[in-house]
Amino acid sequence: MLEAYLFPISYAFLTFPIAALLCAVPFLIVQYRKYGYFNKFRGFLLYLFLLYLLNAVYLVLLPLPASRHNAPMDVSSVIQWIPLNFIHDIVKETQVVLSEPGTYIHLIKERAFLQVVFNILLVVPFGMFLRYYARVNWRACLVASFGLSLFFEVTQVTGIYGFYDHPYRLFDVDDLLTNTLGGMVGFVLADWMKNHLPRMDRLDEKVDLSKKRVSYTRRAIAFGIDAMITLPVIGIMSVVLNVKAAYFIVVILYYIVMPYMLEGQTVGKWIVRIRIQGQGEHLKLKEIIIRNGLLYVVWGGIHALLITLSFPGSGFLYALYVMGMLLIDGVVMVHLLRCLFNHERTLLHEAKSGTRQVIAEKRQPAAGRSEGNAV
Repeated sequence: MLEAYLFPISYAFLTFPIAALLCAVPFLIVQYRKYGYFNKFRGFLLYLFLLYLLNAVYLVLLPLPASRHNAPMDVSSVIQWIPLNFIHDIVKETQVVLSEPGTYIHLIKERAFLQVVFNILLVVPFGMFLRYYARVNWRACLVASFGLSLFFEVTQVTGIYGFYDHPYRLFDVDDLLTNTLGGMVGFVLADWMKNHLPRMDRLDEKVDLSKKRVSYTRRAIAFGIDAMITLPVIGIMSVVLNVKAAYFIVVILYYIVMPYMLEGQTVGKWIVRIRIQGQGEHLKLKEIIIRNGLLYVVWGGIHALLITLSFPGSGFLYALYVMGMLLIDGVVMVHLLRCLFNHERTLLHEAKSGTRQVIAEKRQPAAGRSEGNAV
């Protein structure tokens, strides 16, 4: 019977790297938005929880039917409505004699008993996470554990919401009870665990965001978000509306005018909670023109002109332009790598403009409101 559990667990560990990669940016954005920085211990717990969820889902769903057009199960009903029916199953299948304690060892070999134990253990980590990380009360843990179990049961009994022609697992009310019990057991265990681990509500007590360096990962996420906003606009203006200088119009409005008006923020920077800071209290127009002018108008413009410029009858001039652009890109790449590996170095456009990226202050919630639990 243990092999039936080891098979889904092995798949969970195999697919975890892919899931971790897909969740990396959302995890980082949420942490940046809520806390202003990424705490490694908090990140470790989130990925540990992700690994747990993968294991839980695979244990519930696998193995899948061989075909979408599966045959119906040979049962009178796909729903088992009788509470505590597992007790009857254990008594029926086990060789345990209540008056003989020596026979109790047989329980660990019986399918009915092991299924109950595993159903409880399945949701124990969920309850522990809710109390320790999210700091919810027992009522919220009870509802969430029941909700998770209900999601599992409905997913099974609907054949993964109609993907399969027929259900391939029973909807068992006992699973709801044992899963929910497991969540509450985890809630109780977390009370012991929190005494041996850092307190989640005190992780940020000694953190001074004004002294924290804005990582290149954070900058790259902001850059990517801004690119996803501006590139489609540039494409529509260039191809559909036939605006020749579309790139430069969008870049000037988005990367120069917007940050100047919004205290150094674009949409991408706002999402990851950073901003451009100049020499004074307020960002000057000259500073943002030099900074983003060098980065987007000059360096980015060189690439944009490659598409818009024409070199009639002269492939040599085109090749010369491409070679010059690649040479500039090589210099930029070397400069970027040197800054990546030496945090004392400053990027050229920041050094020339006298600007830097800092963590933006979080707006205080309105009076009478309190922030939700940890995410």
